[in-house]
Amino acid sequence: MSPSETTPGSARESALVATVGGGLIGRSWTALFLAAGHSVAVFDPDPAIEARVHHEVEQAWPVLTRLGLASGPGPTGELRFTRDAPEAVDGAMFVQESIPERLPLKHALYAEIEDALLPGAIVSTSASGLTLGELQAGWRDPSRFVLGHPFNPPHLIPLVEVMGNDRTATGVVDRARAFYEAAGKVTIEVRREVPGHVANRLQAALWREAVSLVNEGVVTVADVDRAVSSGPGLRWAVMGPNQVFNLGGDERGLAAYCEHFADSYHAWWDGLGNPRLDEATVSRLVEGVRQVVGDTPYAELTARRDALLTAVVAATHPQTAR
Repeated sequence: MSPSETTPGSARESALVATVGGGLIGRSWTALFLAAGHSVAVFDPDPAIEARVHHEVEQAWPVLTRLGLASGPGPTGELRFTRDAPEAVDGAMFVQESIPERLPLKHALYAEIEDALLPGAIVSTSASGLTLGELQAGWRDPSRFVLGHPFNPPHLIPLVEVMGNDRTATGVVDRARAFYEAAGKVTIEVRREVPGHVANRLQAALWREAVSLVNEGVVTVADVDRAVSSGPGLRWAVMGPNQVFNLGGDERGLAAYCEHFADSYHAWWDGLGNPRLDEATVSRLVEGVRQVVGDTPYAELTARRDALLTAVVAATHPQTAR
């Protein structure tokens, strides 16, 4: 990818976007990009993907409309499909790659599409478990390649974690963030490479202790979920933990909170569990979830989640509306 000042377009400016990979994440990205007014080329070797993408867009459109991210009864941009990756990225100014997280597979894809990219096109990977440095090894020139990690489902959850490094061309991270924000996303910049990036590490820390509390017989699977969704989860939907605890210090803020609770947190941190997802633990968690959801179909569970998330996002992130 040669250095160029050509960019993927400013806010509300339509362009051709490619989604490479039509799985769960790629389908959701496609709906969002169409809502932003872009035309989208979708690459996936699975012949069933076209129907699944159309279904995803149809299901997501009312949500995108309610959030102010889409206008009109349906997409205005073109949606096309191909089983040829270079064809998908041909003419695209922004490429969102969301293929399975197997490093050889991603490297092979990057080698296949690199020569087909427009000068200045940005390629962003949705990868959550692989690092930017590992992925850059698949490029001859990774200067226009960034991390653009979403939270599932990307068309609904505002967060995108964006990362470049010393091999990334100047301004590419800023332009990638501008592209996402023009589509209604909230971006943060990951400034140093760590496995799992930022938000996955935060949720992994919480889940680790949730699993430990279940394993130690302190609480059931159902009740640990209720403890989060009816307690701190509500506060975290409004503001992050540092701001939450700043309010917990009364008029003196975070300094007073730390002064009052430092010893307690040190004891809690020292006593946090270190469970493993072994067979017995996984069976315990699966059975606990089964007791809650029963035989409710996946589609119904997803619809319930999305309806609640839509209400929360609409209330807490009005700035995401374009």
